[in-house]
Amino acid sequence: MENLLYVIPANSKKEDIIEQLKAHPEIKFVSLVGVDMAGNDTDEKIPVRIFIKDIDEFYAGTAVQTDGSSVVLTGIATLNNAKVDMPIDPSVNWFVDYNMEFYDEETGKPVGTLRIPSFLVHEGKRVDSRAVLADTLNYVKQELLDTFKKHPQISGLESINGNDVVDIQFTSATELEFWVKTPLEEAAIEEMSASQVMQEQYWERTHGAVRTAMENCLLELDKYGFKVEMGHKEVGGLKAQIDGSGNMTHVCEQLEIDWKFADALQAADNEIFVRTVVKETFRSIGLEVSFKAKPMIGLAGNGEHTHIGMAAVTKDGKLHNLFTADDQHKDFMSAIGYGSLMGMLKNYEAINPFVSATNDSLNRLKPGFEAPVCIVTSLGHRPDQPSRNRTILAGLIRDLGNPYATRFELRACNPYTNTYLVLAAIYSACLDGIKAAVTHTTAELLTELSKDAGEEGFYLEKNRAYRSENDVFEDYTDEERDRLFGAPPATVWENMQNFENYADKKAVITAGGALNDTIINAFRAGALLRWKTELIARIIPENRDIVRAAKEIKAEFVTDLDSYNWNKINGIRSYLAKDSIDEKSLFTLLINALNEGDYAAASGLQVEMYDKMEELKALYDSYVKNMI
Repeated sequence: MENLLYVIPANSKKEDIIEQLKAHPEIKFVSLVGVDMAGNDTDEKIPVRIFIKDIDEFYAGTAVQTDGSSVVLTGIATLNNAKVDMPIDPSVNWFVDYNMEFYDEETGKPVGTLRIPSFLVHEGKRVDSRAVLADTLNYVKQELLDTFKKHPQISGLESINGNDVVDIQFTSATELEFWVKTPLEEAAIEEMSASQVMQEQYWERTHGAVRTAMENCLLELDKYGFKVEMGHKEVGGLKAQIDGSGNMTHVCEQLEIDWKFADALQAADNEIFVRTVVKETFRSIGLEVSFKAKPMIGLAGNGEHTHIGMAAVTKDGKLHNLFTADDQHKDFMSAIGYGSLMGMLKNYEAINPFVSATNDSLNRLKPGFEAPVCIVTSLGHRPDQPSRNRTILAGLIRDLGNPYATRFELRACNPYTNTYLVLAAIYSACLDGIKAAVTHTTAELLTELSKDAGEEGFYLEKNRAYRSENDVFEDYTDEERDRLFGAPPATVWENMQNFENYADKKAVITAGGALNDTIINAFRAGALLRWKTELIARIIPENRDIVRAAKEIKAEFVTDLDSYNWNKINGIRSYLAKDSIDEKSLFTLLINALNEGDYAAASGLQVEMYDKMEELKALYDSYVKNMI
């Protein structure tokens, strides 16, 4: 396994790439990786000899086309106009994906596929998620450079002369959480819930196959230059059992892997490849991995906290964190930092559809599982005491001994969030806040961010509060949270309606032109199609099975409480799933509303269905436990 090629660095010369591929004949294929509006990455097998022969055409985008109707470019590539070109992107790293189950006979090494990040071009326009982020960053960069020229002295950054700023760098990182389990084995939800509440799993020692797979992942990722920082157990899970042969069974644990930040576009590319390595590594040891946001209702979901940073490069070649104040003991952050955070919070309703675009993602965002439900931040009680409030949406991360560490952590994302579109929307929103903040002092900006709901501000909305140092779940009622920080969307439909309901905020994230109406409409249409399809084809059938399984228990000793509970259970079962000539069940009403395109009604019925299903499960659980 020695002397394998893992990475072709960004901006490598064509002749160097060809030389490396010829020196590594175990790399048999190349695969162009385009990312559609849903965050799906393409994969195909093109013989390396074709890539070497036609390398100029690959760079130009004329060597490979795909059927755009087969990826999520809804409303862009249609059946009668589906041709999409795939020019490669030389500005980022290219990774080699090795098939550890298939070895090349001549070299004795695993067969490799060089995965090359690419763009998707339809009718001469780039229409993919990667292009949206790349073009947005270019726009924000130029706007910031112009801002520094207009305002060379910015509060909290007096050590920097804006006229000396020659470049802007955008950095990001994601934290990957996932559940790992033994295939086909059912999870003991109640037992794991108890373990979670008692905090028996968080940062516990891993064992057996899980430990082996985790350690193997960390070592493999370092070979690719990801500079892994940590792997550990998360809050969810249950201790595995050992069978008579000494093998681990009933594995069901939650893990997290973190690696070093990178340029924003590279960071999003890294995330996709890391998921591949993790999934294949655990699968090779007989374990399944799930990156779903909420794979098991009632247990901790998988988050992917997304870190956002911004730095300036000056004429002398020095790098300056734009969020860090010159005096960290006096100010929480610079005016650029305040503006960025305020821009993200004020415009979050237009960012949220990209963050949470599936039923699964919204199932995770419920109070009580450390998943944020409120548009609010925490700074800390004093500048010399950095905050680690885990209940807020976007946190300020600081290290008083390291000025380069200052960044924001968006806690609502999950492993299947389209990181490209989220980062594009966030940096656009940050720019909006920066433009409003650069003429104010850090003291004025702290007052603005800390204002009470109902208090007039120069940028933030009057009737909202944006900062809390309290526990958002414990210290406020549901009504107080909604009044102070805004009511969170309950369904995918509600979230997608934000694009219409908050036109001014949509205008902010589309100002750069890359994240435009065409892209947003394609994203929205694709998300709603998946929402509708999943409800009809998966969620309702699964719920129907739960209703059917809630059967009356015949017992010799039945109390009046048993009879009362069963009558109530049976009434809910009928309301959910049993049609009559005159009345339709909730399931039927929901299916009909979806098929008729009455999404507003369907959204309300979905919320009612979830409430009724939770009531049914709780009642049936009590009913079963009372039987002896």
